[in-house]
Amino acid sequence: MLDGKIRVMISAEEIDAKLAEMGRAITDDYQGKDLLMVGILKGAFMVMADLARHIELPVEFDFMAVSSYGASTKSSGVVRILKDLDSEIQGRHLLIVEDIIDSGLTLRYLMKSLRVRQPASLELAALLVKDGVERPATDIRYEGFRIPPEFVIGYGLDYAEKYRNLPYVGIVEG
Repeated sequence: MLDGKIRVMISAEEIDAKLAEMGRAITDDYQGKDLLMVGILKGAFMVMADLARHIELPVEFDFMAVSSYGASTKSSGVVRILKDLDSEIQGRHLLIVEDIIDSGLTLRYLMKSLRVRQPASLELAALLVKDGVERPATDIRYEGFRIPPEFVIGYGLDYAEKYRNLPYVGIVEG
């Protein structure tokens, strides 16, 4: 259990407005294309579901589970694929959906392994990007919010697998 109070950093309303904006851009960019959204579990499930509701195109979904955190609050840098894609991606337009980009190490590994499979395009959508964190260059096509380098929970983000169900992004104080 977390000690301390949870302060709202980004409200549910702010998240919805940002996802609507991102959804409009994705709709414009993928007109006439075979779009496969790939959510990175577990955190991105809420982002992907709500983002998809703002995309006015036929969209397919798939998921990957990748781990580099374990029970820690910082990335270990050791990446494990826990669940791979069910779909063949060669020649398809992939949009990777992430809840948060922190160190970028997991994402770099993931993007490299997906490029080898020869998708027609490979882009990234992320709700949150941590500022003030050293990371490899990451091209984020659809970016939500930049946040300080703090540990956040809610809206899919967890602490020890809990608090994902909060409708906002929060920070633990105290």
